[in-house]
Amino acid sequence: MLVLLPPSEGKAASGRGAPLEAGALSLPGLAAARAAVLDELVELCAADEEKAREVLGLSEGLRGEVAKNAGLRTAGTRPAGEVYTGVLYDALGLASLDTAARQRAARSLLVFSGLWGAIRVTDRIPSYRCSMGVRLPGLGALGAYWRTPMASVLPEAAGDGLVLDLRSAAYAAAWKPKGELAGRTATVRVLHAPTRKVVSHFNKATKGRMVRSLLTAGVAPKGPAELVEALRDLGYEVEAQAPARAGRTWALDVLVTEVH
Repeated sequence: MLVLLPPSEGKAASGRGAPLEAGALSLPGLAAARAAVLDELVELCAADEEKAREVLGLSEGLRGEVAKNAGLRTAGTRPAGEVYTGVLYDALGLASLDTAARQRAARSLLVFSGLWGAIRVTDRIPSYRCSMGVRLPGLGALGAYWRTPMASVLPEAAGDGLVLDLRSAAYAAAWKPKGELAGRTATVRVLHAPTRKVVSHFNKATKGRMVRSLLTAGVAPKGPAELVEALRDLGYEVEAQAPARAGRTWALDVLVTEVH
């Protein structure tokens, strides 16, 4: 099973570990694309703080993020699973998983990123600021930029197993499964059961808890139908819609009664 996650805007400070070793990151097929984004981002942030702040969509209070980006090559690193600190990652709680569940997380979780494309939670990275919605002056919109390198790398990473897609729309734009792989992919919405409305904050928390439940239980569903049954066995209320035709993904709605 391959689980696709969005990153978080909130990030821990860069670690005290060695600086970035770009060649050691997972999915080496993305190395050249990563280098191009990193080069332009560092150059932009080192040369013109105001322009960088405008390009990155940063408020005055986040001015310090520009200097952080300018120093990405020399900043300390830590595992990506420790860098991302948003609601989803708090609910996922990677640090408190047992050894077996952490090993499953290392194999199955893939985090999408405007800067890195996609990385494993064990990849060591510095803290950074660059969302998939950014349009860099030289490379253009990152969501579109990543589509070509992702097109060959992601199907290989997915192999012949299930893909659980929990990304937000901006990150989903960087890669969409096609053909037979789409039929093995399940996308998830979190709905407030009484109103059937999509929830926001609780959406992220529920997705984090759901992934944690799967990792802790050690279940390995082979496809979307088996995933639905596994989630129901774990206590989640799930409604599923199989694809109406080839090339479409499964659509799963996870229903919650409390929104908090």
